[in-house]
This record gives sequence, structure tokens and C-alpha cells, in this order.
Amino acid sequence: MDLSLIILNYNTKNLLRECLRGIRICAPKLAMEVIVVDNASSDKSVEMVVAEFPEVKVIRAESNLGYAGGNNLGIKAAVGRYIMVMNADILLMPDALERLVSFMDANPKVGLVGPQLLNPDRTIQRSCYRFHSLLTPIYRRTVVGLLPFARQSNSDYLMKDFDHGSERDVDWLLGGALVARREAVAEVGPLDTGFFMYMDDTDWCRRFWEKGWRVTYCPEAKMVHFHQRQSSGGVVALFRKPTARYHARSAVTYFRKYLGKENPRLGYSDRE
Repeated sequence: MDLSLIILNYNTKNLLRECLRGIRICAPKLAMEVIVVDNASSDKSVEMVVAEFPEVKVIRAESNLGYAGGNNLGIKAAVGRYIMVMNADILLMPDALERLVSFMDANPKVGLVGPQLLNPDRTIQRSCYRFHSLLTPIYRRTVVGLLPFARQSNSDYLMKDFDHGSERDVDWLLGGALVARREAVAEVGPLDTGFFMYMDDTDWCRRFWEKGWRVTYCPEAKMVHFHQRQSSGGVVALFRKPTARYHARSAVTYFRKYLGKENPRLGYSDRE
């Protein structure tokens, strides 16, 4: 089997329905399976999938395991040569999956690849980044970010010097849509469940680089991302939004794990 496509769902029934409809309409010319992992939703998402998409395999978590824990259930069940994790707020564009699989077939040193993500109006959405510095969360959530040196730091983090229109290796990719090579996952390991939400994708990409696997942005494959940015906002959001607090906790976990360590991509050398 070419591809195991894992969609993680938590109370996003309507988005999930449109996502699955999009896959059915595109009808990828691949030997593939679609797995929906449901993180104990209460909105009858599972019943909808069973009734409307009988071709989809459903895995029900007994509780909300978060992004890493839920996707890991799907990764464990996957049988494809390539394993894709994808959010329910993604809409496939024609040939996107075929292009990603073809890219991986042609580039055996790439362990993880991400498509070009588009906003609903088809403008390019930033989905690849440089690794955070310790000050990145402060610059992005406080008025300090308005100062010239902080604005330059944020610009570097967001890769604003890159047009996002050409293929290139990157530090990390947004976890909304990622295709991983099975043998790379076997070496790197699954997602780190120490992150409940946010920065688990950053951590995973970093671990791919640490094991000598390239992480690459592939704009020839395109998908629409209805990005909800649930944790966005300044310091006030930390008091008002549980998702913002999850993001902050994940940042603490990330820096405890990597503070003081060099960017593993900078020391990358081709695998034998």
C-alpha cells in the first residue's frame, strides 16, 4: 500500500465531513487507506463517518489524547509505505497526494515532506518555519514584538525571506499535513506525547533532522487549510483561551528539551 492517511478529529464533524468528501472527489490514484482517529468527540463525528464514509477506518480513543497521542494511534495502525497525518480542516487539491508520494519516491533521503498550504482565498499560507529562539514566544505575544529587532526576529522565524513558491529543505513544517517515510518513523519514533497540543510538529521535525532525515517543503502539492488559529493572541489570550495556555505549556516543554542545543539541520550530512 502506498499511503496511510490519518485524520485526527475532535468535535469537528462538519470540517471532517468536507475533508472526507474532498478525498472522495479527488479520488487519488494511489493504493491507500484513510484512517480517522477520533479523540472521544461528543458531536457524533464517529456516527457520521460510519454512516457516510464506510470505506474509512475509524479508531476511537477512549479520551482526548491530544494531537500527538491521537495521531500515534493512527500511526500504529497504518500499513502504508508512507504515513500522512492531516487535520480535518484540510481540503485536498487535485493530484496533491500523488505528487507527495512521487516526491518521496524520488527523494529517498527525505523523511518528512509537507505540501504548500493555501488560505481559502487561495493565497499562500505560511506553513514552514525556522526553529524558535527562546525569545520567539515573547516577541510574538507581547508589544516587544513591535520593536525593530524583534520584528526582524519574527520575520526570520516566519521565513518571510522565502517566497514559499519553490521546493526547499526547512527546519520544520506545520503539522496540519505531513507525509512521513515509514522507515524514518521507525527510526525517529512517533510523536512525543509530552506535547498535548502545539509544538509536537516542531519537535517531530527536529527529531527527523537529528536522525539525518531531511524535512522538505514541496509546493507542487497544494491543499487548502481552513486555519482556525485557536491559540492566537497576545498575553491576554493566555488568560482567556485554554488553547493559548496549552501552547505556552508546550513551549516550556520544548525549551526544556532543546535549550542550548544546536540546530540539527545545520549539521546535516547526506545519509549513506
